[in-house]
Amino acid sequence: MSLLPLLVLAAVAVFLVLKLRSVLGTRTGFEPSADEMPRPPMPGPSRDAEFEVIEGGGKDRDIADHVDLDSDAGHALVQMKRVEPDFGVTDFIAGSKQAYEMILMAYENGDLDTLQQFLAPDVYQGFEQAVEQRAEAGLTVEANFIGVREVKLKDARFDDLDNVGDVVVRFVGELTSVVRNANGDVVEGDPHVVKRQSDTWTFSRVMGSDNPNWLLVATGA
Repeated sequence: MSLLPLLVLAAVAVFLVLKLRSVLGTRTGFEPSADEMPRPPMPGPSRDAEFEVIEGGGKDRDIADHVDLDSDAGHALVQMKRVEPDFGVTDFIAGSKQAYEMILMAYENGDLDTLQQFLAPDVYQGFEQAVEQRAEAGLTVEANFIGVREVKLKDARFDDLDNVGDVVVRFVGELTSVVRNANGDVVEGDPHVVKRQSDTWTFSRVMGSDNPNWLLVATGA
């Protein structure tokens, strides 16, 4: 009879891990060596470097630093800038890193108010269900965000009918995370093991609109 509570806790832990993967990405634990510790950001390409001439003439290093100017993503970013000249890809990437940490930790902490501000309704629904199911099971999460180890612009799309721009970014974050039951016992995770969280997120916004906020409209590993 004493094995029954343990089996129930194990089943709950497995369910939460699967739910987490469906909402966010995949996690892998690792023990960081000296070479794995966070490093200062590497300098980008020289501002004097030569880039291909983009459509319409001129050189847009802000785009070329992140994607091939002749790619579909490059052309989409050019169109976004035509509609909204103040849009900067480098500035967007910096902002997306902050949004990634904010959204990830809001999920870990069960902060639905913060999540609702940055997520599209259908994406928010998935996060909300995962948070509520965790609470109903009497589980709490203790998480500590270490930092973003990698961020890369993977794709960009632009719909000139409604001026909606989508930017796809891949993140690799590092954090520690522990799940505890109502008694405070650890049922999943280790506070001493840093986990890598890999996510590919799509942010969307109507370019040229008065609303400066980008919404998270899709998630994936």
